[in-house]
This record gives sequence, C-alpha cells and structure tokens, in this order.
Amino acid sequence: MALTINKKRNGKSKADARGRRHLRVRKRISGTEARPRLVVNRSSRHMFVQVVDDTKGVTVASASTMEADLRTFEGDKTAKAKRVGKLVAERAKKAGIEAVVFDRGGNKYHGRVAAVADGAREGGLAL
Repeated sequence: MALTINKKRNGKSKADARGRRHLRVRKRISGTEARPRLVVNRSSRHMFVQVVDDTKGVTVASASTMEADLRTFEGDKTAKAKRVGKLVAERAKKAGIEAVVFDRGGNKYHGRVAAVADGAREGGLAL
C-alpha cells in the first residue's frame, strides 16, 4: 500500500492525512480466513464496504450505496450506510463468515462509518 503525498503542499492535504491514519490502522489489522477484514471506503456521497481475506487476497463479500436497490432506498446518508452494513453482513453470512475485523480506512469512527459497523452488527456479524 503506497502513500502518495501531494508535493505542492508537503503532505498536508486531508487525503494525505487520511492515508497516514490508514497506514497506522493497517499496521495492526490484517484479515485472516477465519476473521476477514471489513473495509470501509467513504466518499462524500457514497459508502463502499468489502470483506477481504488478506491471506488469499480475495474479496469475500461487498456492498455499496451505488447498487440499484440502495439507490431507491429513502433516507439520509447515515441510514443508507447502516443499510449497506446490514447488506454486507447478510452476504458475508452466506459466504460462511461469522466474525470480522473492522477497518475504518483512516476515517473517524463516527457518523456513516459507525453506522456501517452498527448495521453489520445488526446483520449478525461479530466485530
């Protein structure tokens, strides 16, 4: 995982800071076959969630707000994020995953990121 730093601002942009935080998180977190990593990617408008087995380098399950059934879902971005968490938990359970390690992706555990984790817990995953 390479950290790209904006040369003009000497690594002081928000994206660079999030990248550094993500590297600190990833030093401690790794997904295994028994307990894969639940990765959260957040844009200003959408949420993308994957369950990744790092030992094999395989995505086991994924969900995002870009999917057709979630695009028609009424509610604010936090409600959609919670729904994405439930959906990825449902898909992970079908793949035989019961527990995951939560990777917040350098974002604060707050708002939509926390809503994804809450939705995954409600869906039956152990975080």
